[in-house]
Formats: sequence, C-alpha cells, structure tokens
Amino acid sequence: MAQTRDVVVLAANRSPIGSFNGSLSGFEPSELAALVMRDTVQRSGVEAAKFNYVTVGNCIPTDGRFAYVPRVASIEAGLSMDSVAMQVNRLCSSGLQAIVSTAQAIMLGDCDYGIGGGVEVMSRGGYLSTAMRNGARMGDTKLIDMMVATLTDPFGVGHMGVTAENLATKWNISREEQDALAVESQKRAAAAIAEGRFKTQITAITLKTRKGETVFDTDEYVKPETTMESLAKLKPAFKKEGGTVTAGNASGINDGAAFFALTAADVAASAGLKPMARLVSYAVAGVPNDVMGEGPIPATKLALQRAGLSLDQMDVIESNEAFAAQAIAVSRGLGLDMRKTNPNGGAIALGHPVGCS
Repeated sequence: MAQTRDVVVLAANRSPIGSFNGSLSGFEPSELAALVMRDTVQRSGVEAAKFNYVTVGNCIPTDGRFAYVPRVASIEAGLSMDSVAMQVNRLCSSGLQAIVSTAQAIMLGDCDYGIGGGVEVMSRGGYLSTAMRNGARMGDTKLIDMMVATLTDPFGVGHMGVTAENLATKWNISREEQDALAVESQKRAAAAIAEGRFKTQITAITLKTRKGETVFDTDEYVKPETTMESLAKLKPAFKKEGGTVTAGNASGINDGAAFFALTAADVAASAGLKPMARLVSYAVAGVPNDVMGEGPIPATKLALQRAGLSLDQMDVIESNEAFAAQAIAVSRGLGLDMRKTNPNGGAIALGHPVGCS
C-alpha cells in the first residue's frame, strides 16, 4: 500500500451559533455554508481554484436543495465547477466525519487541497408527508417533523433525551451534578464571549431585515444568568417520573456552520504556507443505541491508542456536551480533567447544530 501523507489545517472558522428560529433561521443550509466556506478559503491563503474536494456534514432535510448542500455551497463559495463535493451524515459527529473524509482523500493523494466541515439549520427542519406520493385515500394523515425525527432513536428508545436519562441511571448521575455542569458551561461560554476568545474564529454574517442590514457576529444562545436555582425550577423533559434531564441541562436546537481548510504537509511546505494544526489521529466506535452518548469513550480511547498518546498529554480537551448526563458519563469513562475540558463552554451553553456540532 502506498505511503499516506500527513494532513495539516490551514484555516478553521465558523458562523456564530444561532438560536432556534433566531438570527440564522432565514438561511438555507447551502447559503449559510457558502458564506462560511468562502471565508475559510480566504483565510487559508490559497486561491479557491486549488480546492477541489469538499465534504459537508448535514443531517436534517430542510428544502428543495437539501440533497445538494455541499455542491451548492462550494460553488457559491467560489470553487470551480470541476471541483467535487459530497454530503455525509454521522449525526452529531457529521462535521468531524466530513473533516476526516476530506483528510483521507488528501492522505491517499486524491487531492492536494480540500475543505471539510458541517452545517445545520435546525430552524428550517422540514415536515414530511409519506402519504402524498400515492395519495391519502381516506381520512386524516400526518406530517413527520424531520427535525424531531432526527433527534429520535430509530430502534424505539424514544427521544435522544431518553438515552441521556439511561446514562444518568447507569452512571448514577444526579440532577444536581447535571445542573452544576450546565451552570459551569454557561459561565465559561459567557466569559469566553466577554473576553473575545471566539472573535478570531467567527465569520460575521450580514442579515438583511426590514430595517436594513445588521451584522451577526456573536453566539446568541448563551444564557449567562443561569444559576442552580433557576435550573432547579425546570421540570424533567423526557422522563416525567424521576427524570433528571431538563431543557436547562441539555444542549439547544440551533443553527450554524463550521469548516476546515486542509492540505498535505508536504504541499503546505512547498507552497510556503503556515499550518495552524496537524491531524494526528482519528477513530469512530459503535455503542448500544440506548446509551448512544457513550460513543466518545471507546472512540477517544482508540484515537489515543493509534496516536500513541494519553489524555494527560492534552492541554485542552473539547468534548461533546449534548446532555450534561452524557458529558459527565464520558468524563467518568475517560477520566477527563474537567478543569481543562471545554474551557470556553460546551453545547449546553453555545448550542448544538447537529451536522455542524
């Protein structure tokens, strides 16, 4: 087998994260992705014509161009018509998978420059009718909320929040522990915004309103006023009797996009480019569907094993925070140092646009 190439990151940027039916809800996924991807290319220092491989993570059907999100986004971002693009769906890790898929193409020599990332506009999740194609012959019919369907276990467990309840039970995680993590996430995210830590990574989005144009450049979902007392007032959202998962200790329903510009290390060196990071290792792993949130535990262990590294060698750890119960279960399963895990807050505070998260 041919020797693979090292992959490096030339640029990384994202949109601000929008709230459900918030500032980004007026964009089709392809439109939002194009705006962010265009900035990715500009930040990379490489002309758009050299990027010829794009992978975009996207999960929820939204509009007539849903099947073409990567292609429309890449062309509108300035890439040439002879570039290629594809869409991947690995749910919460779709954006990461897109980065890996593009990296694999670079490793194998299929391309020299590529883009990987994800976009999700959950606010525009469509409603699907399964009866219209052949006709609803008689009586009432229904529409399927594709956004909610995407957040529902296909094997009958129920909403993903139920799987978080299962983790709370399995790992003996209390409501108070979950609320405490949520409060800390909000506190860290609010501090990061106040101190401008996200400014360099955010692509400002111009919004056209009836009152004129405004610039959206700050994550809008964060709730700095969150306290243990305010969270304690919330009722369980998924398990009425004895439940611990609430709207306050779960991630949000959000909109956003994020992309990496990638190339091979030798290509970057010959072109005089200065990479900001190098892809060292990656891994995916499967777990039982009723405790789906444990997925990062075996995946992280495998990625570390392949890299010959350990967690104590990590200065900063970014870990999925779909639910506080899930985040705590993963931290226990891996032995994470929470002082250096998600130092700028996690998805509970910032939001969780599925394909982009």
